[in-house]
Amino acid sequence: MNFQEWFYLFRDQIFHTSIVEWMAVGFGVSEVLLARKNSIWLYPTGIISILLSMFLLLNVKLYAEMLLSIYYLIMSVYGWVIWKKRKADGENQVSWSTNKELAIAVIISVVGFFVFYFVLRNHTDSDVPLLDAFVSSTAWAGMWLLAKRKIENWIFLNISNIVAIPLLFHKKLPLMACLTTFLFVVAIFGFLDWKKIIKNRKLKTA
Repeated sequence: MNFQEWFYLFRDQIFHTSIVEWMAVGFGVSEVLLARKNSIWLYPTGIISILLSMFLLLNVKLYAEMLLSIYYLIMSVYGWVIWKKRKADGENQVSWSTNKELAIAVIISVVGFFVFYFVLRNHTDSDVPLLDAFVSSTAWAGMWLLAKRKIENWIFLNISNIVAIPLLFHKKLPLMACLTTFLFVVAIFGFLDWKKIIKNRKLKTA
């Protein structure tokens, strides 16, 4: 497929995008921008985006993807509760992960990868089970670290994003690929912003 064909596909996707889908994307972008600013409002906006996405996935009978969204929903509620509690306790939530937390994130990625790959390979008609499993499992770990307000969440999420971008192009979803590219860039700035927050806190306490 040449560039002109990709352009027409991209244009057609935009013209045929429903209001619900635009709202889901809009709230999803808002969630990442708010996460970059270390704002607790990332969770209510994220929850709205997830619920809208679940509605869309159910309509097109993508049940496995909807189950993944349920995980995101649970982690969003969990993260919201944790962030609110730490704010009430007066704690600065942003920090580097401990060795134990990093180990847990890696375990989530590895175990999640094998579970997803097994299910996709043996119980679906997926033609990209390896890449699809990798994208989902690293995103799971990133969401867990985000709930913990650990700076490494941006690294895991971008490892997921950098594989998801060509995968989405391969699946002829250029609109979603462009959105994921945007989220990739935002995540880089999110990492730098959170690093600055940690550095400023250390200077104040020094």
